[in-house]
Amino acid sequence: MLKLWGRTNSVNVKKALWCLDELGLKYERSDAGMQFGVVNTPEYRKMNPNGLVPTMDEDGFILWESHSIVRYLAAKHGKGVLWPMDEHTRATANQWMDWAFSFQGGVRDAFWGLIRTPPEKRDAQAIEKARVKSGEMAGILDAALADKMYVAGAFSMGDIPIGCEVQRWMRLPMERPRLPNLEAWFERLCARQAFKKNVDLPLS
Repeated sequence: MLKLWGRTNSVNVKKALWCLDELGLKYERSDAGMQFGVVNTPEYRKMNPNGLVPTMDEDGFILWESHSIVRYLAAKHGKGVLWPMDEHTRATANQWMDWAFSFQGGVRDAFWGLIRTPPEKRDAQAIEKARVKSGEMAGILDAALADKMYVAGAFSMGDIPIGCEVQRWMRLPMERPRLPNLEAWFERLCARQAFKKNVDLPLS
């Protein structure tokens, strides 16, 4: 049985869970990280020396880093579905998977400030800077989606990491620019059952 460690409100854990459910794989998930602890135990650090989530164990094969987990699962269990067979299409999917971490960095201060920081301790300047920066970065994705339904054409592994990051951005209580291509793509993601189950949850 495939096992995954990580709390459900972690954006990086959501990526692995969404992928698993898109592929219809059976798995067991154990809470880990933040209020659940676990990640600093010797047993966990033996699996993942970074002490972060998610961590996956598939029949003794240990893998950490969320995007690596998504790529592995797509390659092993989703060839021609989540894993594009065409090399150029696959490279484009990989490009947007890597860019998702750049977008995460752009929105991070807004997310932490508005969701995980008490109002009296918030850094309004940092939040505003992140709001502006993330809006500019979202414009890059919006332009790329002008002639595509999904980031690599058809739905693929490429949509999973950036879809999770954009969900956080879209649900933050702040002003965002109107980006019609991105918004239409996001609505398509919201219609997917695995996205509803694992990703589009209240921010915490």
